[in-house]
Amino acid sequence: MPAPPRRPPTPLLAAALVALPGTYLGAAAYLGLPAPDLAPPLQALLYGTAIVGAAFLLSWAAEAAQVDISAGLALALLALLAVLPEYAVDFVFTWTAGTTVGEIGSCTPPDGGEDACALALANMTGANRVLVGVGWPLVVLVAAVVVARRRAAGDPAARDVPRGEVRLSPAMSPEVVFLGIATLYSLHLPLRTSLTIVDAVVLVTVFVLYARRLAQAPAEDPDLIGTSRWMGEQPQRRRRAWVGGVFAVAALVILACAEHFAESLVETGTTLGVDEFLLVQWVAPLASEAPELIVACLYAARLRASDSLGTLLSSKVNQWTLLVGTIPVVFALSSTSFSGLPLDTQQRTELLLTAAQSLFAVSLLVGLRLTAGGAATLFVLFAVQFAGSILLPADTDRVLVLVLSGVYVVLALARFALRARTTRRLARDGTVTPYAELEPA
Repeated sequence: MPAPPRRPPTPLLAAALVALPGTYLGAAAYLGLPAPDLAPPLQALLYGTAIVGAAFLLSWAAEAAQVDISAGLALALLALLAVLPEYAVDFVFTWTAGTTVGEIGSCTPPDGGEDACALALANMTGANRVLVGVGWPLVVLVAAVVVARRRAAGDPAARDVPRGEVRLSPAMSPEVVFLGIATLYSLHLPLRTSLTIVDAVVLVTVFVLYARRLAQAPAEDPDLIGTSRWMGEQPQRRRRAWVGGVFAVAALVILACAEHFAESLVETGTTLGVDEFLLVQWVAPLASEAPELIVACLYAARLRASDSLGTLLSSKVNQWTLLVGTIPVVFALSSTSFSGLPLDTQQRTELLLTAAQSLFAVSLLVGLRLTAGGAATLFVLFAVQFAGSILLPADTDRVLVLVLSGVYVVLALARFALRARTTRRLARDGTVTPYAELEPA
């Protein structure tokens, strides 16, 4: 086997290059270096582009790290690092909310600006709903198109690939089960007036149990592609140096840009007269989720739709456990209190819709497959709510959110009732069945 080229591949260099302007602006703001005074929309664009570049770097390094660690730990690490940009942006909003409450005892600044506590949850709920409502259907669509084209071209590799659905390996049962556990707990959060340290303990515990379950999976050779393959095929010392170095660079980019990206988004809303809540809920997740969606589509294009959906599923588990669980911790540290992140009516309805969508998503995966019909339903319901949040008045949109939440829950309960036996088997496979007894992928 020929040795891999020493020269870094073009995508790696391109990702680092696009991250450079935003990183310099962020570092200049912290260190007092000279920097141009740019309009808030342009700042948001540069910082967001830098975060996108950092997210690609994290994704490649996390995949290459699978060469040196077990499959289960690699998957947990990949899921954690893939959403690190999301964590950074969300933590900035949460820290600001805690600081505001600690200083004035209220989420709303004296100047009448946007509710700081609302922004803290807007990014998290938006990212979760985009991941499921857009990411999962996108994987099914790309997989269906690729399979159809491959079959038309007479590709024998596409003959045994199901068309119109994506099937998960039984080894992915833990992801579905632990997402279901976290979702069941989250359904009561809309009834609360705050997110507390107790919620943090419960959700972080769910994540730890999930990671522990994944660690029981047997080690296997990763099937790397593109840039991650280039890093993974390097000699051991050079490979580990590249992986560690890329991790460090991506982390520095995120640290330099996350706070300024959040601030520039809010300033953009003020400057352009656009609702700040909508910008934080829908625009910010585009920067943090886009690279992950692109990587998932690349997997689907290589007839690896199961791995593609599995990656997005793992990230959803991560966001719905560790991310939500650490929000009260960050708020407590910044507010120097244990009162918990306050939840008003809007935030409770947003949490309800996100939890209801998650419950329906779990019900679709009870049979370890996502059909075209299920994917279309996810996308249509998401699109209706997305359009409503932009076009409808706040009160009318809140009614729409409640209606859609009810639709999600009714559909989910119906599916669970019709597939009760399959649900029980999935729960057993996801928690206690040895991996050796699960069918191979």
